[in-house]
Amino acid sequence: MAALAAVMTLGVGALTACSGGDYCSELQNYAEAAKNLDIKDSEAVGKMLDEAKKVSKSAPDDLKDDWKIVLDYAEKAQDANGDMDKLTELAKSDGEKITPAMEAIGKQAKDTCKVTIDG
Repeated sequence: MAALAAVMTLGVGALTACSGGDYCSELQNYAEAAKNLDIKDSEAVGKMLDEAKKVSKSAPDDLKDDWKIVLDYAEKAQDANGDMDKLTELAKSDGEKITPAMEAIGKQAKDTCKVTIDG
């Protein structure tokens, strides 16, 4: 469940000025959509997923694969439609893939966008 929580709270943290253009701006929008997200609320997960798709399109090339992993994971979480058994199974099955992707995205956010990602 920790991996699921990390993906759902990506971007929730202290946001400061960005220096990476559209990507940083989109990352800020994503952070707002992910803030206080209830993973059992499929509509809220859908809104967060829409913002994640925007961020992934403007992401630097070295993060495209990481964002794909995040998007795949978030889509599966939305498909679970709040079913905690399915969400727990997702965390077990995909948790090992999502952690390094989240770490790479978090590092880039901090280094390039001056965005601190908690979670």
